[in-house]
Amino acid sequence: MSGIPRVLSIAGTDPTGGAGIQADLKAIAANGGYGMAVITSLVAQNTQGVRSIHLPPTSFLREQLDAVSDDVTIDAVKIGMLATDDVVAEVAAWLRRIRPPIVVLDPVMVATSGDRLLDERAEAAVRDLLAEVDIVTPNLPELAVLAACPVALTWPEAIRQARAVSARHDVIVLAKGGHLGGQGSPDALVDAAAGLSGGRDLVEFVQERVPTTNTHGTGCSLSSALATRQARLGDWVAALASAKEWLTDSLRHADELDVGHGNGPIHHFAALWSAGDAAAAASVAASSVATVSVADAVTPVAALGADMAAHTEEWWAGIDHLRTEIDDLAFIRGLADGSLADDAFSAYLAQDALYLRDYSRALARASQLAPTVAEQAFWASSAHGCLVEELELHRTWLDGRATDAAPSAVTTAYLNHLLAAAQGGSYPVLVAALLPCFWIYQDVGERLAAANHAEHPYRAWLDCYAQPDFQAVTLRAIAIVERAAQGATAPERAEMRRSFHASAEHELAFFDQTT
Repeated sequence: MSGIPRVLSIAGTDPTGGAGIQADLKAIAANGGYGMAVITSLVAQNTQGVRSIHLPPTSFLREQLDAVSDDVTIDAVKIGMLATDDVVAEVAAWLRRIRPPIVVLDPVMVATSGDRLLDERAEAAVRDLLAEVDIVTPNLPELAVLAACPVALTWPEAIRQARAVSARHDVIVLAKGGHLGGQGSPDALVDAAAGLSGGRDLVEFVQERVPTTNTHGTGCSLSSALATRQARLGDWVAALASAKEWLTDSLRHADELDVGHGNGPIHHFAALWSAGDAAAAASVAASSVATVSVADAVTPVAALGADMAAHTEEWWAGIDHLRTEIDDLAFIRGLADGSLADDAFSAYLAQDALYLRDYSRALARASQLAPTVAEQAFWASSAHGCLVEELELHRTWLDGRATDAAPSAVTTAYLNHLLAAAQGGSYPVLVAALLPCFWIYQDVGERLAAANHAEHPYRAWLDCYAQPDFQAVTLRAIAIVERAAQGATAPERAEMRRSFHASAEHELAFFDQTT
C-alpha cells in the first residue's frame, strides 16, 4: 500500500506493557503502522504470570468494534486473546460483516506453563474462526491444539502438523519452533494451497536463537508486526522476513530493559532509539570531522586531511586499480547511461538485498565492539537506519521478489568474509572490512549521481547517491577506521589493510556478477 497502514489489534491487556494490546500497539508503530485497539479482556498480569481476568460484556466488545470500523478504514487486523466462545463468535461475526483485507490470528490458547487457557467450546470456536482469517501464528502447544495432536517434539513433526491445519482450514500457518530449544530457532510459512510467492507451499526461516530470557510478548509482537508488514509489502514471505529481522533485533536488545522480576519484555523500539541516538552523534561527529557537501567535489580523504587519514589514504591508493576496474564494468557503465537491462538490475538488487541482511549483522557487531558511545551509535545507525531504508527501496523495485532469490557464490563469499571478521572479535579488523562498502559506494555513487537526469530509467536509485549526507557518513566511517588503525598494533594494522583490500576485491566481484 502507498500510505501508512491502519492496523487494528483485538486482544487482551497487559498492565506491565510487555504483551497483549500494549505490545501490539508498540509492534505496529515500530513496523510503520498506525495502531488501533479493541479490548476483549482486562488481564491482571505481570512478567511473572497472570493473576486474574475480567471479561467486559460481549455487547461492549461489539460497540468497540463497530466504533472503529464505522469511522476508520482498516488495512489489517491482528487478533489475540479471545477467552470464550461468545467472544470468538462476536469477533467472527464482525469479520464477516467488515471483511478486512488482512487478518492475522495469534491463537492465545496455552500458557507458557503449559496450562490450557480456553475450555473445549472456546477451543472449537477458535478452530472455526480459522475460516475467517488469512494466517494463524501458533506456538507449538497451540499448533498441537489446532491439529488435535500431541505437542510436536521435532521440527519435521511441527511442519506436518502445520500442513494438516493449513489443509483442513484453508489457512496459512506460521509454524514457530521456539519451544524446541537448541541453538536454532526455526520458523516456517506453510500453505497447503501453494499460495506463497513463487507458488510455494513451504518457506522456512532458520536463524540462531537469541540468548535472552526476556521474551515476554514475543508471539503478540511478531503477529502484530507481520500484519503491519503484510499491509505494507503485500507478500507474506517478504512480510515475515522483515518482521523477523525487527523481532530478532528487539530480542537482542531486550536485556537493556529492566522491567519486572520474571521474563521481561522485548525491546520494541531498540532500532528506533538507536537510530535517534546515532543521528545526534553522527551530526556532532560530522561537524567535528569536516563541513563538506557533495557539491564541493573533493574526495573523502582530501576532506579529512592527511593527518587524519594516513593509513586509510594508503589503503585507498592501494586499491586504485580495483576502483578503475569497477568504473570500467559493463554494469556500472550501463547504470550510468541508463542502458543497463532491467533484468540485470533486478538481479543485482536481489543479491544486494540478500547481502544487506547479513551486512547489517556485521554492522551491529561493530556497534557491540565499539569503544565509544558515539561509535556504537554510528554503526548501529548504519545497521538500522540507512540499510533499512535502502532495503525498502529494494523491495519496492523488486515487488517482493528479493526473498525468492538465493545468495550467489559471489554474495556468499563476500558475506563469509565480513562475518568471519565479525566473529573474529577484533574491532579494528572488522571496521576495516566494513569500510569499502561505504567508501566505494560513495566514490562510484558521486559519478552515478552526476549522470542522473529526469528521464533516467534508474533515477530513483541514483537519487540515493545524491543525498547531501551521503559523503558525511562516509567521512565519519573513514575517521573511525583511521582512529582504530592509529591505536592498533602493527600486526593488527597489517590485518586491517588485508581485510580492507579483500573487501574491495569482493566489491568488484559483486558489481560484476550480473552482467
